[in-house]
Amino acid sequence: MVKEAFGTGDTIDEALAQACSELGVEPEKAEYEVLQEPAKKKLGIFGGNPAKVRAYVNVTPAEKAVEYLRDVLSCMGLKDIEFEIKEEGETAEINLKGEDVGFIIGRRGETLDALQYLAGLVANHVDNKYFRITINTGNYREKREVTLEKLGKKLAFKVVKTGKSVNLEPMNPYERRIIHTAVQKVNGAISFSEGEVLNRHVVIAPDPKNPVKPRRNNYNNNKRQGQGGKGSYNNNRNGNNGGYKRTPYKQNFERKPYQNKYNKPVDDEMITTSSTFNQRSPIEKAGLPLFSKIETKGEE
Repeated sequence: MVKEAFGTGDTIDEALAQACSELGVEPEKAEYEVLQEPAKKKLGIFGGNPAKVRAYVNVTPAEKAVEYLRDVLSCMGLKDIEFEIKEEGETAEINLKGEDVGFIIGRRGETLDALQYLAGLVANHVDNKYFRITINTGNYREKREVTLEKLGKKLAFKVVKTGKSVNLEPMNPYERRIIHTAVQKVNGAISFSEGEVLNRHVVIAPDPKNPVKPRRNNYNNNKRQGQGGKGSYNNNRNGNNGGYKRTPYKQNFERKPYQNKYNKPVDDEMITTSSTFNQRSPIEKAGLPLFSKIETKGEE
């Protein structure tokens, strides 16, 4: 697209400066043609003509979008914003840098998306061809992409588990594509878009061609219903038929006297561990005293 402006002045340089001022570019960045050479007045009274210049520049769709964004952001009170353009074919990414750029993003990127949509319309009117404009700031697009990818996988697994569809909030085409790509990585789930224009949103549903049976928690089902199959938790607890019935444990504290091979009881003091008992002599095992009674003789 060619953008042009006309300027007049006493000299060609003055006329060119005036034309470039209307174009918003420096004189060295513009091309120009002289429409009329300046002519001095005769005797300082008669005749004379000012210089006339036509200056023009070739404006790309991305540059036209930047020009529009600069005017809009200036009206929003953001004047010290730097614009970095990366063009590739029929697409361009415009990265905004400066203070308070977070204000441009808005809630969930709604303000940034609106500016991107309007800038894209301006760019498409340059050559009446489709030209894709992407506006980014502070790596917001990259962070948003990671968040949406995790969300898509999480909801897809939920759909496979529960067997119920999930409707997401309205998104722009770029974000919907991220969700669709994430859902394709989950077996048993599909995604499609519904709604019109601003209400266009993604729906994640079970895949009818590749159904996956949801897992059922038998413990919770048995507990909730109060009954279950053989060996269930409630049968064990309530003693229903088909389950294992636990017999209450009773500890027997009654102590019986130890009987040796001679069928003679042994005093409690003699009861020790089996290893200690086996190490005793036959006399000790028989329960006989080791020493006979010693009687002292009286003094004569």
